[in-house]
Amino acid sequence: MVKGANVGLAALSEDVGSVMVSLGWSSATGEGDADVSVLLLDGAGKVRSDVDFCFYNNPVAGNGSVQLLGKTPTADGSEDRISFDLDAVPEEIDKVVVAASRYGGSRFGELDDLRLTLADSAGDGLVRFAVEEADEVSAVIFGELYRRSGEWKFRAVGQGYASGLAGLATDYGVDIDDDAAEEDAREQGEQEPERDQGQGQGYAEEAPLPEPAGQPAAPARVPAQATGARADDASAAPAQDGPAAPPKPARRPRTAKKKVTLPRTARKSLADNESWRSARLFPVSALKSDRERETRATSVVLSVMAQVPEFGRRLTAGFGAPAGRMETFTEVTLPHGESPRRPDGVVRVERAGKLWTALVETKTNGNALKPDQVQAYMDIAARRGYEAVITLSNDVALDGSPLVDVRIDGRRKHKVALWHLSWAEVVHQAQMLIRHEGVGNAAHAWLLQELLHYLQHENSGCHGFQNMGAAWVPVRRGIDDETLCQGDARALEVIENWERLVRQVCLRLGGELGQKVLPVQRARRGSDPGVRRAELADHLCEQGRLNAEIRIEGTPGVLAITADLRTGKLRTSIEVPSAEPGYPLSRVKRLIRRLAEAPADLHIETLVDGPGAGPRGTLERLRPEPADIVPKDGAQITGFRLSLFKGMGSGRGSAETGFIRSVDEAVDRFHAQVVAQVEAPAPRRSRSEEPTG
Repeated sequence: MVKGANVGLAALSEDVGSVMVSLGWSSATGEGDADVSVLLLDGAGKVRSDVDFCFYNNPVAGNGSVQLLGKTPTADGSEDRISFDLDAVPEEIDKVVVAASRYGGSRFGELDDLRLTLADSAGDGLVRFAVEEADEVSAVIFGELYRRSGEWKFRAVGQGYASGLAGLATDYGVDIDDDAAEEDAREQGEQEPERDQGQGQGYAEEAPLPEPAGQPAAPARVPAQATGARADDASAAPAQDGPAAPPKPARRPRTAKKKVTLPRTARKSLADNESWRSARLFPVSALKSDRERETRATSVVLSVMAQVPEFGRRLTAGFGAPAGRMETFTEVTLPHGESPRRPDGVVRVERAGKLWTALVETKTNGNALKPDQVQAYMDIAARRGYEAVITLSNDVALDGSPLVDVRIDGRRKHKVALWHLSWAEVVHQAQMLIRHEGVGNAAHAWLLQELLHYLQHENSGCHGFQNMGAAWVPVRRGIDDETLCQGDARALEVIENWERLVRQVCLRLGGELGQKVLPVQRARRGSDPGVRRAELADHLCEQGRLNAEIRIEGTPGVLAITADLRTGKLRTSIEVPSAEPGYPLSRVKRLIRRLAEAPADLHIETLVDGPGAGPRGTLERLRPEPADIVPKDGAQITGFRLSLFKGMGSGRGSAETGFIRSVDEAVDRFHAQVVAQVEAPAPRRSRSEEPTG
């Protein structure tokens, strides 16, 4: 679509009762990011109240009809996805605006390939819109969904706001704390921007598109007092020299509803001794066979989905399910020729008299999905008018590399979508809700805690990706004796499983931290994932190394992971920029003070402007002699590379000596002992105390 164009969704597909909107962008470094927000507007073009403003602190709006699903890895990066149940949007809402904003002085001109895509409930793409000329703005309206004569239509907007998220939200009636916005602008070192004519009062109803933004100005984010603190907000910025300004009192309460989360530390047990085991809602001690594990796991997950609306909605919204009353079933018998089939489960959602149904096929303990089973369920779903088949296993799906190949009969009018969930993703969503985002009441939080305990128990069989595959040992041997040739299919299998492992590491770490953790893909936007993996497989054959990068929200750089199969070493590293003022030695000393609790074997390398490498050394040696990593030739310091090395597991599984376990431990150690210390700078000295070296 082009800017300003509109289209009726019903003319594009029959499955538009619920749709998925994805916002995407790319950056040369892989670090550029933005926050997605959605505004639900009434006939006057305003939000009814602040709860109609859907953003990172209020991810669900419109009675569950709009839900931010967060970032999802794709073949060439990641996308922010938003689920819209259009049949459930309140009648008072005439228009839904989809936008994104940047923060910390960043502009959209620093990102490439800004785009919006819209897909129907079967996952088929219907609309693609590329946003252009957004160089000097910090907020962009990508598009809007609106009603006309009882039908939903989409308009491609592509309009920028120089005044950032605060300016955009204010124009649509969201209550913004002006004092906090002004303070945010001052911390950016710029004046509070003057609003263009037409902004601040809303746009004229007859205008199809908003008026253009004026001159560039500092982005003013929605303040922490109004919406809850965020690590990158002005209120969370490190203190400057001199006494800190007293915090401003809150002007109004949070817009997000208060939710229940569970404390990280358990209360003191009332047991006489450690041998007493707490009674569990979902016991695992009696599980003996794979069939029992599959049956129990399916029943446990589906029952909690039906009883905890936030959890059920979180798992099904990405599959096109509406927001409504959910019921779940197990061991349902369905006719299929001469031999009836019994899928492991059925999920059914009812909204406004309409039903959405998905068949569920479950595997545990590393068992692979069977193509003939999945094909049979796809055929049954098509005949019965069901919307989806969901597979659930320890495996992790990759773009361009399906777990099972199914045949789609193009002659059938009714389309059935095939979706996959990993047990690691189920655990991630449960952790996000009970530890970070919260659920409706304490009973729901307890149910999720019991589910989490069950899934993480060693006997459940629901442990996510745990096997590097049959090709792992032959590839390692081929690299050792230099007999592995480019084009070997076994190397490609290792690359695919390495990508699955990295995605699972992101899910696990993100669930523990409550932050976005995503793999970084530096491939060209739109490139074929199969071609990209083939190139990586050739590099593996040539160099003997597996490389990956993950971006953790709120950290100063990208965490890099390198597994050197020749030396048997794992390297985790991060590049920390050094933009602070001061003499080179002063900057080095500040870094070492921030790493006071880091391991002594941490390697520090100075990054310099221009060709050549800077000096390096271990933290143990640099603590008494920090000047050793100051460039002797006067080269300008641009940053520091921090690295830890660890022995690599040799086995293909997740046992104590396995490769997967060693990667998990290396990432956990590096984040806890290094990354967490450089996220927030240590308190700065006054100028009179600053060394003069």
